[in-house]
Amino acid sequence: MRTIIKKTTNFRLSPRDIIPLLIWVTIILLTWLFMHGADHFLQLTPEALGKYFKIKWVLIAHITAGGGSLILGFLQFWPNLRTYSWQLHRIIGTLYLLAVLVSSICAVILAFTTAYQINWAYAFSLQVWVSVWISATTIAYYAAIIKKFKLHQEWMVRSYIVTLAFVISGLTLKLPMIKQLGSFEEISPSLFWMGWAVPLYLYEIIKSFKRTA
Repeated sequence: MRTIIKKTTNFRLSPRDIIPLLIWVTIILLTWLFMHGADHFLQLTPEALGKYFKIKWVLIAHITAGGGSLILGFLQFWPNLRTYSWQLHRIIGTLYLLAVLVSSICAVILAFTTAYQINWAYAFSLQVWVSVWISATTIAYYAAIIKKFKLHQEWMVRSYIVTLAFVISGLTLKLPMIKQLGSFEEISPSLFWMGWAVPLYLYEIIKSFKRTA
């Protein structure tokens, strides 16, 4: 009986990995910058948490798991890393799904409770946002289960675009020129829609051009 021995090699960075590596490092830095703005919540005092005090652990879990999904998500699209080990790809994907699951459940709670203390438009924009996040990720997971891997990849891209929207919207709100447009209550709902809807629309345009090329 002939025994087949699979040769394994260590993952090594190649020139093709420079751009993915730079993108990943940038995402890590942006995630840190975004989460650093929430450091005051860790004081866990009524003064620091404000309206979130009664559900502080929901907020902390949302932010922590959300940060994990931002950092893990891009690794799934790193070509060399994905082809190096499908088992590693599945592990990273599973961790990403779990991070999204935790963060999105917490986001639902926040969107239907404390969000209304700001205004209805703010709460509704969050509710739609988290619904798109959950549905895109669920479809991506289901596509993998039924082994529709091209469909799985497309929906994982959509899921991660919606994940990145948290950073896009959050950091945009901190820009001085944006703050001049109005109060947080007035401008945040529009920026929340912009954060995920515009990138998703651009992705669909790019995908349609690739399909017709």
